Amino acid sequence: MIKQELIRNFCIVAHIDHGKSTLADRLIEVCGAISQREMKDQVLDSLDLERERGITIKASAVTLSYPAEEGQVYMLNLIDTPGHVDFAYEVSRALHACEGAVLLADISQGVEAQTVANAYLAVDQGLELIPVISKVDLVDTYDRRHAAQELEDTFGFVDSDLIYTSGKTGEGVHELLEAIVKRVPPPRGEVEAPLQALIFDASFDPHRGVIVYLRVFEGSVKPGDRIMMMSSGKTFQVQEVGLLHPGMRPTEGLSAGQVGYLTATMKGVTDSRAGDTITHAKRPAKQALPGYREVLPMVFAGLYPADSADYGDLKDALDRYALNDPSFSFEPETSTALGFGFRCGFLGLLHMEIVQERLEREYDLDLVTTAPSVRYRLTLTDGQVLVVENPAKFPEAQVVERIEEPIIAAEITVPHRFVGPCMELAEQRRGQFIETEYLDGERARLYYRLPLAEVIVDFFDDLKSVSRGYAVLDYEPAGYQEADLVKVDVFINLEVVDALSFISHRSLAERRGRVVLQKLRREIPKQLFEVRLQAGIGRRIVASEKIAPLRKDVLEKCYGGDVTRKRKLLEKQKEGKKRMKQIGRVEVPQEAFMAVLKRD
Repeated sequence: MIKQELIRNFCIVAHIDHGKSTLADRLIEVCGAISQREMKDQVLDSLDLERERGITIKASAVTLSYPAEEGQVYMLNLIDTPGHVDFAYEVSRALHACEGAVLLADISQGVEAQTVANAYLAVDQGLELIPVISKVDLVDTYDRRHAAQELEDTFGFVDSDLIYTSGKTGEGVHELLEAIVKRVPPPRGEVEAPLQALIFDASFDPHRGVIVYLRVFEGSVKPGDRIMMMSSGKTFQVQEVGLLHPGMRPTEGLSAGQVGYLTATMKGVTDSRAGDTITHAKRPAKQALPGYREVLPMVFAGLYPADSADYGDLKDALDRYALNDPSFSFEPETSTALGFGFRCGFLGLLHMEIVQERLEREYDLDLVTTAPSVRYRLTLTDGQVLVVENPAKFPEAQVVERIEEPIIAAEITVPHRFVGPCMELAEQRRGQFIETEYLDGERARLYYRLPLAEVIVDFFDDLKSVSRGYAVLDYEPAGYQEADLVKVDVFINLEVVDALSFISHRSLAERRGRVVLQKLRREIPKQLFEVRLQAGIGRRIVASEKIAPLRKDVLEKCYGGDVTRKRKLLEKQKEGKKRMKQIGRVEVPQEAFMAVLKRD
C-alpha cells in the first residue's frame, strides 16, 4: 500500500466555462493516466449530454501517478466538478473527499459568482486553496493582470501564490502539479483503526448492482470484508475494490486517505446513499462521519409516462437515477389529465432539463413534463401554514390569508451597452433593483431581487437575447416575500386540466391566461366538435378561445338528387356532433403542456 504522505486528494472548482475539464485533460495527459490513442477532449465528461452541451454535470474522479521533481512518485486523486449553480451540490460532495482545491479563474472573465461561492465552500471544509488563472493563451486579447488583481482583491492572494495555465496548450501544468504536491497536505487517518469511509457518489449497474464511490478516512477495506452501512445497519459482502484510472481498475484494497470504488452484494437501489458511512460489520467505528446536509429543491414539475403502461418502468428509472443524483427528489402523484406520475424536485431549470433528458435517453422512456413551479408558502385564515409546490393543490382563495413566494438575489454581469435592455427585462419580471456596480471599462454588474417563479421559465433565454449572448446570470436563494398571487385554472370543454394550472401575479394573470389559451388553440388538433378553451381565477373566467370543429363532407357521395336527402344527412351530422360534444374527450399533446413554459 502507498504511504499516506505520498497521497494528495484535490478537486478543481470554478465558475461555469472557466476551463476545468480542459485543464483536467492536460493533467491526465501529463501524468500518463491514459494512452495518446485513448485521449480525447473532456475525458472525465462521460455523459453524452455533457459533451453535447459542453458542461460538466457529474463530478468525476480519477487517480493519477505523478513523479515529482524531488524523485518521489505521488498518487493524485483528482475530482473534476461542475460549475453551474444548479449542480453546486455535486461540488459540496466532492469537497468532502479532498484536502485541497484548485480555484480556477478565467483570464478574460476574472472572479465570478460561482468562483466566490465554491471558494467559500472549500474554505468552510478547511481545504488548502491553490489559485490558478486559466486560458492564458488568450493573453494577447486581455491584460492578465486584471484577473490576478481580482483574485488578490477578493481572496487576499499575493502574486507569488498565483499559477498561470492553459488547458489548451499545456502551459503551466507542471508548475500546477508541483504546487499540488507541495501545498496540498497529505490525508490523515490510521490504517489500523476501525473502517470509516464516506460515500460521495454511487451508480447502478444491472450486472454488478450498486457501485459506490468512496473516500476512506480511517482503516482499510478489501474484497471479502463484511461491511455495514451506519445509517441503516445493513451488512454486505465486499466483492471488488479499486481505483479510477479513469476507468475502474481493481486493487487488493483501499486504505486511509485513498479515493476509489467498491462493489458488494448490494442489489437494491436503496441499499446505499451519498453521505453514508461504511464501516466493518465485526469491528464498527464508534460514530459515523458528518455526511452531507440535506438539499432543498427549488423547482418542481410533474413527470408522467406518455403511455400509462410505462408507470412501473418510470418508477424503477427514478429510483436508479436518484442513487446517482441525491439532489433529485420525487414522490407519486396523480392527475385527472395525465393519470399516474411523480412530482419531482430539482435545484433549477437546467437541472430539470438534464434529468428529463437523461431519463429518456438512458432508460428509453417517453415522458410528459408539466410546467415547472416553485414552493409557495401559504398562511390560511385559521393560522395554519402550508407549503405547496403543485398549483393543482392550492386551496380555495377564500381560505387563504397570505401567499409568499421564494425570492432570489440575482447578479447580471453584462457589457455597458446592454445595461438598459437587461434592466428593462428584469423590471418586466417584477424585479427589485438594488444597485449597479461598474467592474471595469467594459462591464457592469446589476444586482436585483427577483421572484424565482419569474426566472425558472424563460428569463435566461430572454436575457441572452437582449444582450446578444453576453450577459451572465448568477443567483442564490434570498428567502420569501409576500405577493398578490392567484391560481389560474385552464378548462377544456368546461373540464379543468389540473396539469395546466399555474400561479401568476394578479396583475399579469389575465394576459398570461390568454397567451396560454392562444397557444393551446394552435397545438390541440381540431376535433369533429367545437372545443372551448377557458382560463379562470376561481369562478371568474378571464380569457376564452374556441377551436372550430373539423367539418366532414357528408355530401361528398351525393352527386345530385333530391335536396331532402342532403338535408337529412346534414341534420344527422348535426345530431352526431351534439352527442360527441357531450361525451367526447380531447387529447392534449405534449406540445400543449410545454406551451405554458414560453411567454410571448
